[in-house]
Amino acid sequence: MPELIVPAGLVCGVDEAGRGPLAGPVVAAAVILDPARPIPGLNDSKKLSEKKRAALAPLIRERALAWAVAEASVEEIERLNILHATMLAMQRAVAALAVRPVSALIDGNRCPPLDIPAEAVVQGDGKIASIAAASILAKTVRDAGMLELHERYPQYGFDRHMGYPTAAHCAALAEHGASPAHRRSFGPVARQLALL
Repeated sequence: MPELIVPAGLVCGVDEAGRGPLAGPVVAAAVILDPARPIPGLNDSKKLSEKKRAALAPLIRERALAWAVAEASVEEIERLNILHATMLAMQRAVAALAVRPVSALIDGNRCPPLDIPAEAVVQGDGKIASIAAASILAKTVRDAGMLELHERYPQYGFDRHMGYPTAAHCAALAEHGASPAHRRSFGPVARQLALL
């Protein structure tokens, strides 16, 4: 497990989950960690098991100085495109923090427009503890939302692939067409709609 950097002061880490799936919102989280209350085991959410993420998420909520989760809807993804919708979700998460950060560290190579200084950190979720914490919150909240969508649209198997373009998901799209939760501008969904 890498030793992640814990930023000093009121610096928030920001990350998203759900840019690649064909369905559901994109979710972003912002976290300001408390250096006095460390959280062992933080890492990029993609490198953690579902069980480990589920154990860490409540610890982050309990021990962080501040945290917030926000999303951009399927409609906003369609209207703005996925990149701009992701930036919007990140903006919303930072704005929703109960403690105002002095700066933000953003996972990736782009920063959303914020009213505080921001720095993009490529693969930041594996380097910066607060970004790792944000990645865990964003992922667990998004996965919970996809399980709710599975209850409404069980024919797509969202509980198994969380909306990602697996072979089973694409086969379900071919059989059932797109649900209201699908992103119609995304290639596999658009191609399926073109066949109708």
